[in-house]
Amino acid sequence: MAHPINILEQYWHHTSFRPYQEEIINSVLENNDTFALLPTGGGKSICFQIPALVKEGICIVVSPLVALMKDQVNSLKEKGIKAMAITSGIRYSELDTLLDNCIYGNYKFLYLSPERLQQDIVKQRIEQMNVNLIAVDEAHCISQWGNDFRPAYKNITILRQLQPHVNVIALTATAKPEVIEETIKELDFIAPKIFKASFTRPNISYQVLHSEDKIYDLEQQLIRHRGSSIIYVRSRKMSVEIHNILQKKGFSSTFFHGGIPTKDKHDRLYQWMNNQKEIMVATTAFGMGIDKPDVKTVIHVNLPESLESYYQEAGRAGRNNEKAYAILLTNKSDEQVLKNQFIKSLPSIEEIKLVYRKLCNYFQISYGEGEQTTHQFSFSDFCKAYHFKSSKTFNALQLLDRNSVIKLSQQFNYKTKLQFIVSNASMFSYLKTHSQYNIVVKTILRTYGGIFEHQLAINLTLVSDKSSAPEKQIIAILHQLHKDGIVDFLYSNTDSEVLFLQPREDDKTVNRIANVVERQQKLKNQQIDAVLHYIDTDDICKNRQLLKYFGEVTDKNCGICSVCVSGKISEEKKDIKTITTQVILALEKNPMSSRQLVENLPFEKTEVFTTLQSLLEHNVIELNAANSYKIKTT
Repeated sequence: MAHPINILEQYWHHTSFRPYQEEIINSVLENNDTFALLPTGGGKSICFQIPALVKEGICIVVSPLVALMKDQVNSLKEKGIKAMAITSGIRYSELDTLLDNCIYGNYKFLYLSPERLQQDIVKQRIEQMNVNLIAVDEAHCISQWGNDFRPAYKNITILRQLQPHVNVIALTATAKPEVIEETIKELDFIAPKIFKASFTRPNISYQVLHSEDKIYDLEQQLIRHRGSSIIYVRSRKMSVEIHNILQKKGFSSTFFHGGIPTKDKHDRLYQWMNNQKEIMVATTAFGMGIDKPDVKTVIHVNLPESLESYYQEAGRAGRNNEKAYAILLTNKSDEQVLKNQFIKSLPSIEEIKLVYRKLCNYFQISYGEGEQTTHQFSFSDFCKAYHFKSSKTFNALQLLDRNSVIKLSQQFNYKTKLQFIVSNASMFSYLKTHSQYNIVVKTILRTYGGIFEHQLAINLTLVSDKSSAPEKQIIAILHQLHKDGIVDFLYSNTDSEVLFLQPREDDKTVNRIANVVERQQKLKNQQIDAVLHYIDTDDICKNRQLLKYFGEVTDKNCGICSVCVSGKISEEKKDIKTITTQVILALEKNPMSSRQLVENLPFEKTEVFTTLQSLLEHNVIELNAANSYKIKTT
């Protein structure tokens, strides 16, 4: 057998392991059931990939994240390692071939979603495979108290029945003690070896900054901490807006969200990874599976939905072990916004039942039918048809997805495809007798090279702009060309796709998952409360707060977070009297805004704000019409 360090050098070009990696790999190679908790940036994937490469046979990797599966498979392929992912949308015949390749084709990795383990063909073929290891990624999903509980993860125990002699490694980045305990129990571990790295990141300064002007404070932090940065925002629209603001201010910025074309995603990621762009403004989905060691600053403009997600996102900073900053900007309105978005938009069981019934009606699915049928639809049209609020409806569909009633896929782009299926000469001959189509057809030909050879995705809006023809007219023309045998035309005005995993049983279907849904919603309330407690607690080290949340207790302060730094300033004798004197002296010269005072005085913003509040209460100062502070005159 090849030695793990040799495989690390051969494929990953590293000469040493990160903390815990070698011990975990050795445990797996000794055929132990192994639980590995390695916080973000700890290098979890290597812990199962290297043992799988050492041993004969194929490793089955179960993961709920399609994007992460694809990233890992592509990364392995680039190293010359045979790997595949079986995701949704694969036809039965293709699935049959792929599974045969896993048995006879010397593949080393098969990535699956947990839902796939319910399919008979998948179970039958896995039984025939020479499986050397079962890896469960995002293992906390099997626990009802995990951050992202998925009942489909219960299917993983099927693998233990199909391959009873194969050991299992479970991996996660965030899990509380009760989640670890339940995960080990659910996966039927025997004499498990448990490896838990500390959640502390001593080089990251966790900062909570109370901000009345987030854009201004964002700019100040980017100036103060120059270097590769990620700015997390809650919406696609905001990612574009903040990017545009930063660009105009002279920052090197780009943006990233799920709605941009794949090529643009690759281009922007490449620019940021290679430091051609310093700042990435992104929605929170960005960063999963991306290991950029030199990220200096991660800034959250909106409050996170849980401390689990915050810890993972903040942990993308400072992976090179140099000083880094995780900054959370917050103001008085954030609490209500967070509750509106994640608590008030949670649907009740009755609302979920209603959405499910209407979804079945929308596709005319009869009672007892619909299982394994796929339907495309426009989410906004569905909401309009039944006068549903989009946020609650989306959450209801997500809950049905998470609990394996449906599989919801959102494309967020219109996949209209076209190919000319006659010769060039035949097509121009056709246009002689259909001259009214001339401009539209020639616009398409000049815009899309290779459209005679391949079916291409086309942008109808672009064709409309270039040809000065209404989009509806273009669609009608293409339908006629299709009817006349000139083109293959696939028109789609949908942004979502739903696969029904169970036959329609209306209320019975939802009743089966009601207890689980209510538990998930209770957990969501607890997570929101924990986030609010974290931002409001200004007298306990931020690092200690995060550690305690994950069950790791320490009495040692980090010394570099926003709480610790403000404490250090008071130790330097910059007491309230000194600050008060300096504020009054500054205001005696000119009225000043709080921002001007912070910029001109050598004190922390929170200290200046506290002093101003005290001086207002004691009628020493007042606000003028320009919203600046001035010495109060009698």
